[in-house]
Amino acid sequence: MQEFEDITYHIYAKDRCLYHSLNEEEFEEKWQLLNVMIELISSDYNKDDLSYTKLSGKVGYGGPGKVLYTEPSGDHSF
Repeated sequence: MQEFEDITYHIYAKDRCLYHSLNEEEFEEKWQLLNVMIELISSDYNKDDLSYTKLSGKVGYGGPGKVLYTEPSGDHSF
């Protein structure tokens, strides 16, 4: 079973990483803020462009994180 602290999130707009290595609390705050902001500002992005990846902790010493979940584009049901 994964420890809560080992889970990290990356948030993307299209193919651009906006935030990386966020913990659960940081992710929830940024995700909600981005979804509200994207409706209020005029830009090249819309809600369908936002996505995130949820990763487990490092695999081995200094290894990459294991992808637990990648939200498909257009599904914002966190």
